Amino acid sequence: MAPQMERTGSNNEKIALFIDGANLYATAKSLGFDIDYKRLLREFHTRGYLMRAFYYTAVIEDQEYSSIRPLIDWLDYNGYTVVTKATKEFVDQTGRRKVKGNMDIELAVDAMELAGHIDHMVLFSGDGDFRSLVEAMQRRGVRVTVVSTISTQPPMVADELRRQADVFLDIVELQPKIGRDPSERAPREPREGREPRHGSSHTPQFLQRSTAPQRAGAGAGAHDDDFED
Repeated sequence: MAPQMERTGSNNEKIALFIDGANLYATAKSLGFDIDYKRLLREFHTRGYLMRAFYYTAVIEDQEYSSIRPLIDWLDYNGYTVVTKATKEFVDQTGRRKVKGNMDIELAVDAMELAGHIDHMVLFSGDGDFRSLVEAMQRRGVRVTVVSTISTQPPMVADELRRQADVFLDIVELQPKIGRDPSERAPREPREGREPRHGSSHTPQFLQRSTAPQRAGAGAGAHDDDFED
């Protein structure tokens, strides 16, 4: 197991969230609850200085309606930095439609770029492919918390990722703080004609992206498709 770094308890700890959208969606769904992303952001604001909250998801372009687009737009307006890319669709040997849309590289690049500016990385994913990234961040002095669950059968988190993390946080423990009340409506789509803003308003200038925002696309919801890495 990775060496445990002592908690300072300081509210000035610089935190960045890295959310593997499809993985978090599958984890919450397996536990029977929906994520309230406003509450999630508020929760980590209380744990330190939240510098950036990234949300990664793949989308299918050139389709009439995207079930995930309202969420993407809402996140983009409400303090998240949304990173998307177009998926590749194919049919496997059994004739089943599958979608290839892995965001691991994009997440890893952003994390490594921020390594010198943050104290604590919070990774919302159980994907074992991120073990090497977690180790690399730790070598740069960043404490890493992995958020997933071992409460399902089988567990949603890879054992090697859980062991590498400085802290493993079962999302079941967070559910009372970040779960959405079933009686509440889902996030509304932003008003037509407004351009999304990227990143939260308190993001330091040296972290602001200078590149044009990536296309979110207008395809089917990435979370509703059968993904293959």
